[in-house]
Amino acid sequence: MKVKVLAVFSGGLDSIIAVKIVQEQGIDVLGITFETPFFSSQKARDAAEKIGLPLIVLDITKEHLQMLMSPRYGYGKNLNPCIDCHTLMLKIAGGKMNELGADFIITGEVLGQRPMSQGKQMLSVVAKNSGFPDYILRPLSAKLLPETKPEREGKIKRQQLLDIQGRGRKIQIMLAEHYGIFDYAPPAGGCLLTDPMFTKRLKDLFNHKKDFRIRDIELLKFGRHFRIDEKTKIVVGRNKVDNEAIQKLAETNDATIFMSSFRGPIVLVPEAGNSEILNIAATLCASYSDAPKDRVVEAICTSGSKTLHLDIIAAPRENITRWMI
Repeated sequence: MKVKVLAVFSGGLDSIIAVKIVQEQGIDVLGITFETPFFSSQKARDAAEKIGLPLIVLDITKEHLQMLMSPRYGYGKNLNPCIDCHTLMLKIAGGKMNELGADFIITGEVLGQRPMSQGKQMLSVVAKNSGFPDYILRPLSAKLLPETKPEREGKIKRQQLLDIQGRGRKIQIMLAEHYGIFDYAPPAGGCLLTDPMFTKRLKDLFNHKKDFRIRDIELLKFGRHFRIDEKTKIVVGRNKVDNEAIQKLAETNDATIFMSSFRGPIVLVPEAGNSEILNIAATLCASYSDAPKDRVVEAICTSGSKTLHLDIIAAPRENITRWMI
């Protein structure tokens, strides 16, 4: 019976090379990738299409959020729980391996490439905590790591695997040329949990709204954010892309505000708010619009079927600074 492998596939160069190395041994490889509000599967989709890799895409938002609230190994520099995240992905991949009858799992991880999460000890910890320690093979560094069950059973030849370590990519680039791969994504993480501004907003959300929804997380990706009080936040678009995204994410119980006679942003008040809040939101709208900052101007506020015309003056700079997240 032909050996079948499940590849945890990011779409980066390392994961592409890992797939190619295993395929060279006549092994069938099926990719699996994950998506949440914090990272997309698009890079993996694009790369899989280029190399002809069948790909399973799983939305793991529920499991990921549960892990994110209390990661066993804590966070990195920002709000990135990389060790626990990798463990979760391998745990889910292991379940899918059993479901599909695959023989083992491969990843594109390289020993020592990321000092905190890809040292020899931590690679072992992640594999062990996933529940599938003897079925996780890292082809790029396999010769430097303990032998796994598929190697011992002869399902894959250890001598044809690699011994790459460290942060350099010279060997991977040479292998890419060998395999005729010249168009691949740069080695960027792509996870919003490593972004300082996004994680600052996310922490604010966690601190002020325990019953948050996915829509609340999606809003963090757009505009300027202002914390007015414990219950109220206002989102102000920065450009056309932000304005369109905010409008798409707006719901019937929200309030949206725009200037009646001047070019400016779309402003969103989630779950509307009282008249004082709407006036504050309108002053922010005026502040980031082309309206004169020293005289009364009109803003239009819509919420459900209601429309209000608000006469306001742009918010003072000190208020903007005080409220901004």
